[in-house]
Amino acid sequence: MKKNSLSLLLAFAAFSVQAADEPAKAPAPQKKQVRQQVYGSQMMTPQERIEYRNKMRAAKSPDEQQQICEDHHAQMQDRARAKGMTLPEPPRCGAAAGMGGRGGMGPGGGMGPGRGMGPGGGMMQQTPPAQ
Repeated sequence: MKKNSLSLLLAFAAFSVQAADEPAKAPAPQKKQVRQQVYGSQMMTPQERIEYRNKMRAAKSPDEQQQICEDHHAQMQDRARAKGMTLPEPPRCGAAAGMGGRGGMGPGGGMGPGRGMGPGGGMMQQTPPAQ
């Protein structure tokens, strides 16, 4: 009995020392929302950036959103020219533009009801052989 108690006490002491040596783990960071940089933002005030984003969110259709985007690109190109600056080519506007364009991965094969990667039948229900 004393041997078991002593073993238990030593195991507990070893665990306590190990736990004290390990730093407390911080909670896992939450995902940050990815935010695309507004084209020409270096020439815009913070208020103009907010207004542009709000205008894009309020667009009633992808076509309206594309028009807002194209107008904005032209305006930023004009500002850059007036200041003697050169901006890179503007990114595409519209549904194919990425995160903000309501685009994304369209319909595709996905992980549908295919047979999988191996020769086995998996957990498919098999009918008993006919007699």
